[in-house]
Amino acid sequence: MAKKVVATLKTGAGKQFTKCIKMVKSEKTGAYMFKEAIVPNAEIKEFFEEKK
Repeated sequence: MAKKVVATLKTGAGKQFTKCIKMVKSEKTGAYMFKEAIVPNAEIKEFFEEKK
């Protein structure tokens, strides 16, 4: 199923989006977690500047 999603994002309107992954430190445990999102290309900078 993942291959279908990747193939869909590579064609047509999917080129306007980027999958972003960033590491976020948990306030409770202090452990690091990964936050993933599919973000429009114009909003990538805001995604990484966001604190939570």
